Amino acid sequence: MNILLANDDGIQAVGLRALYFALLDAGHVVHVVAPVTEQSAVGHAVTLSMPIKVKWFRENGFNGQGVYGTPVDCVKLGLSTLLDQKPDLVLSGINAGANVGVDILYSGTVSAATEGALMEIPSMAVSYDNFNPDDLSGQAKYCADLISKIPWKSLASKCVLNLNFPNCSVEKAKGLVLCPHTRASYEDSYDTRQDPRGHNYYWLTGTIPPENISSDRDRALLTEKHITLTPLHFDFTDRVTMSFLDKELL
Repeated sequence: MNILLANDDGIQAVGLRALYFALLDAGHVVHVVAPVTEQSAVGHAVTLSMPIKVKWFRENGFNGQGVYGTPVDCVKLGLSTLLDQKPDLVLSGINAGANVGVDILYSGTVSAATEGALMEIPSMAVSYDNFNPDDLSGQAKYCADLISKIPWKSLASKCVLNLNFPNCSVEKAKGLVLCPHTRASYEDSYDTRQDPRGHNYYWLTGTIPPENISSDRDRALLTEKHITLTPLHFDFTDRVTMSFLDKELL
């Protein structure tokens, strides 16, 4: 396959590098277009008010283009300008930290894959349930094997596959489960701290309350060491409310 590889952790991230070499080993052609700096939780942001610059990274067998912009900038620029031909697949990851539940709205990793899907290209986001991974070669190989088994041409238009690995080795994981995403939201809080001059600053924290997490959805299954796969389709229309308002207003 001809693959566009992006992420939101930056072009030098452990997960992207592992996935790059695993894809090459599997015989795929890989074009990396990824942010130069970390762009976690920027969502589907697009750069409009400044020019975007690109820098080549060629080191230790790795070859890719770093973009001074967001993950979605990378996919837009890659598909429209930097690549000579349309890829067969847009792959984003492997992200440091799971992308489950409402993370799919915040995540630059998922947004990069979503942009590919919106442009009618099969797309997948890949994440790992740990913020500080040091070796994701096993997960990368698993992903490279998995994409060869997926019937991409038979999937619905503008579908994004969201793959998450548990915080353990692939050998210790319980296996792949197809599941819906968690509907529960975070309970946000901010740590209040002071800088050396005595001024307050704030650091976002927060968790999804365990009692709100359904046992058959991605967050709970990932915690139980399953590898989770969730097909996503970004149609935000609330059809129940639309039907209700149709009766009330029209």
